Amino acid sequence: MVMSWLIIAEKDDAARRIASILFKDFRTLKEGKINYYYSEKNDSYVVGLKGHIVELDFPKELKNWLKTPLNELLNAEFVKKVKEKTIYNLIKKLAEKVDRVTIATDYDREGELIGVEALEILKSTNPNIKVDRARYSAITKEEITKAFAKTTNVDFNLAKAALVRQKIDLVWGAALTRMISVHSGRLGKDFLSVGRVQTPTLRIIVEREEEIRNFRPEKYYEISAKFESFEAKHPKKYKERPEAEKVFSNIGDFGVVKFFTRKSIEEAKPIPFNTTEFLREASKFMSPYKAMQVAEFLYMNGYISYPRTDNTVYPKSIDLLGIARSFLNSPFEKEAKIVLSQEKIEASSGKKESKDHPPIYPTAIATRKDLKDDEWIIYELVVRRFLATLAPRAVWDIRRAEIDCNGVNFIANGRKIISAGWREIYIYSKAEEVELPILKAGQKIRLIEKKLEEKKTKPPARFSASALIKLMENLGLGTKSTRHEIIKKLVSRGYISGNPFSPSETAFSVISVLKKVAETITLPDMTAKLEKEMDEVAEGKKKEEEVFEDSKKMLESILSKIDYSQLASELKDGIKRDKVVGKCPECGADIVVRKSKNKKRFLGCTSYPKCNFTLPLPQKGTIVLTKKVCQKHAIREIKIKDKKTWNLGCPYCNYIEWKKAQNCSPESKLNSSSKA
Repeated sequence: MVMSWLIIAEKDDAARRIASILFKDFRTLKEGKINYYYSEKNDSYVVGLKGHIVELDFPKELKNWLKTPLNELLNAEFVKKVKEKTIYNLIKKLAEKVDRVTIATDYDREGELIGVEALEILKSTNPNIKVDRARYSAITKEEITKAFAKTTNVDFNLAKAALVRQKIDLVWGAALTRMISVHSGRLGKDFLSVGRVQTPTLRIIVEREEEIRNFRPEKYYEISAKFESFEAKHPKKYKERPEAEKVFSNIGDFGVVKFFTRKSIEEAKPIPFNTTEFLREASKFMSPYKAMQVAEFLYMNGYISYPRTDNTVYPKSIDLLGIARSFLNSPFEKEAKIVLSQEKIEASSGKKESKDHPPIYPTAIATRKDLKDDEWIIYELVVRRFLATLAPRAVWDIRRAEIDCNGVNFIANGRKIISAGWREIYIYSKAEEVELPILKAGQKIRLIEKKLEEKKTKPPARFSASALIKLMENLGLGTKSTRHEIIKKLVSRGYISGNPFSPSETAFSVISVLKKVAETITLPDMTAKLEKEMDEVAEGKKKEEEVFEDSKKMLESILSKIDYSQLASELKDGIKRDKVVGKCPECGADIVVRKSKNKKRFLGCTSYPKCNFTLPLPQKGTIVLTKKVCQKHAIREIKIKDKKTWNLGCPYCNYIEWKKAQNCSPESKLNSSSKA
């Protein structure tokens, strides 16, 4: 007798593709606005969830931020809320019709928990339902057929690791966010968020900005020379100009080659993409959060493998040569031929190897017309990276010469590509060649020009998205699945902007006061310890309840040591500084972003009603105050973030230009400006 069967996928796209692979006769059914799929021949249903269809929350009596003591959040009994009622009811209805369920959500912690949540709903209606688990790394015919032919058991420890993370993040996030928002007076939509991962990450960005602000450049002097067909540098840098000038004056009109070396060096090809490396490269084109969204779409639609992985070593089960051959009749035919031209193909590999998912690789052929612009960018990146890992190494001709010019030494380095290898495929890494002709020891060469240049030391660079993600990984902050979300949260809360990232004054204030009153929250050590313990839950070495209780004790200890009056005072000062756009040109008081009685925003003087100076602002989009100050008006330049970011510049200059275009004097507006 054929058993009635239900397959649970994580999203509708995945459910539809799984149904199309497993059942030729499937048809689409509807429950409200939700699609699900049914094969009459196999008496089988496939349902796609919307991620978590239930969520943990605090009970209603603890919802009031002002009235709820923080310690009560630590000891609260969570309640489960149904997020997606239509899907919830559909699953309960189907539970009565089927004998077997296969959990086919993404195979990672979060996916396992999503599957277990659905399983609990099913078992509440049908306790005797038989359960198994399909694990796959790509939604392709081969992978799905193999996964469903050889199902395994649900990994409840993996789900518990995700659940304890959910509980810890809920309690820590709620307690710390309420604490800092209430004491800063930032409630409602403008609340300040704090979290066990986002706050240490923010501290890294803030402290780098402090280094930049406190940096004092130092002068130094460099000597260089231009010979007949190349340039060279004197190897020493001088702190004092007289010393540099003395050496400079000794340089003769000719140089003699002391030695010349030349050798061929093979340059290793890039390693396969894991999530961290993928997001680092993708952040050159879009935000890490956007890149992951696009990668998930490509995965769900069968174009690439699962994009959440730590692995940088291809498993033997993947037919690397077959995948490379599949690109011979594609937009990447030229690149595939470079790979297949080798007698022996060897894939590169990184240091990280895991058994859950392979590195990210292409699983289907696409053309530009198949995908939107952002989708094509990410797809092409994955394809080129994959082919580059199989390609020949790049070969460089490396040259080096030392030249004596009347007792003053110069070093010249040259590099030229002999064979581009993988570099012809992976076009995102520029190969910079430096010209240096073949020289001989003892050869006399004429000096064309000599230079003595005054230079200054540079401050450390701000963190780009790429550099920050890598550092977060090194420090154990977050996971491969959450780091891009943490960065997005910092941006959305107004703590950081740009790329490389620049922190707001509010960010400075939050980190400064937390370092004084609760430094543990801002350090990576605590969150890295919890991450390790969550790994141990997944491995079955620790109990979920034990890790959760440890985290609550840690948080309770932190909260008990905080000076709340100091917290409130310093936070309010920092937030006030963050609102200041510049100085009023009429009275010298601060100009800040304000709102009129009809909720229209504008720039106004803080000495109102004595001073009526105002400037208009766009009414849509998020206002970002940049660090750049208008030299003419001493007002910070402004950017507006809506669907896209655009530069308003100095609002006063902008307004004057607009008024000129309207053939109207700006003073007429200033004299009849809006009253706050």
